[in-house]
Amino acid sequence: MSRKTILIAIVVIGVLAALVFHQFRGGGSGEPASGQPATLTIAAIAYPFEGQQRYQGQNAIVQQQGWLESELAKRGVKLQWFPVATAVGGPVVNEGFAAKRIDFASYGDFPAIIAIAGGVDLRLVVPVGRGQNAYLVVRNGVAANSIKDLKGKRIALHRGRPWELPFAKLAEANGLKLSDFRILNINPPASHAALASGDVDAVFLLSDAHLLVEKKVGRIVWSTKQAPQSWKMRAELFGRGDFVDQHPELTQLVADAYVRAQAWSADPANREKVIEITSRAESPRSVIEAELDEPRVAWGDRYSPLYDGFMVAHYRDAAAYTFDQGLVRKQIDVDKLLDRRFATAALDRLKLKDRWRPDTAEAAAR
Repeated sequence: MSRKTILIAIVVIGVLAALVFHQFRGGGSGEPASGQPATLTIAAIAYPFEGQQRYQGQNAIVQQQGWLESELAKRGVKLQWFPVATAVGGPVVNEGFAAKRIDFASYGDFPAIIAIAGGVDLRLVVPVGRGQNAYLVVRNGVAANSIKDLKGKRIALHRGRPWELPFAKLAEANGLKLSDFRILNINPPASHAALASGDVDAVFLLSDAHLLVEKKVGRIVWSTKQAPQSWKMRAELFGRGDFVDQHPELTQLVADAYVRAQAWSADPANREKVIEITSRAESPRSVIEAELDEPRVAWGDRYSPLYDGFMVAHYRDAAAYTFDQGLVRKQIDVDKLLDRRFATAALDRLKLKDRWRPDTAEAAAR
């Protein structure tokens, strides 16, 4: 794939994102005179599966369990899901929050921080686990076995996405900086094509890196499985600040639903079902299993909803990085972002206070 083709693909994706958001703007929660919203909208990454839009992870389980939809209906509120394509996830969700067309979203740490720094009031309502791994994939035929070997070479990295932070940390740990590489700021689908066509020498991605290995396009030379756990990217449940403050009862129901889903996922007896649900999206079972193959993280801890030292340290680090790199113009208030009320209450309400063991920032650094 030529650079011209890649640029065209990026433009097309941008247009599609605008069309999706334009369609989405026609919805909205809407509030009758009573002040009770007619709908509660949750945005999340979705993929086509058997002719339908399917969600991954906790979103799929919340939807499948049906508890949240039922509880909201008892209060005269309709649950509305809004699917977002992964290639345009962050920008579309941020626009939805800014326009007050969505109330909650399950998405990554970087886009949320960027939105908050831009003036959008968001709250992290429910944390999710120990993060997701990122991978450095080198094209087959390129003589490089580490990031040091890639100095001066072309690397596809989607800037402003959650996996930028582990890449920057990896570079820094090896005495390098982003300017030491020829960075192509393109999204994951374009990154795959660029590596296959030889337009880049390496890519930095999430678990879809395993697809490139399966297709014999590249090889993984490093991943966050070899790094401190705090280097991983995170995705959580975020809520729109004014909605959270105006409708704490509804927000608590949402938090309860996600903590219920996480407790179900954390049960080793449900491991096979969790993998099956996850593999309904773009990633085959082999990729899901390769991502989960990390002995240092217990199965249940992958779905911890705790505001422990591990996750707090991560957000302080991410907030500092986005500001230092000029991705945002002001550093956000992490203490305000982390709204601990609802997940903490959910653990108490659901009698799950002893279900998860809190981790420390020091443990995550190992």
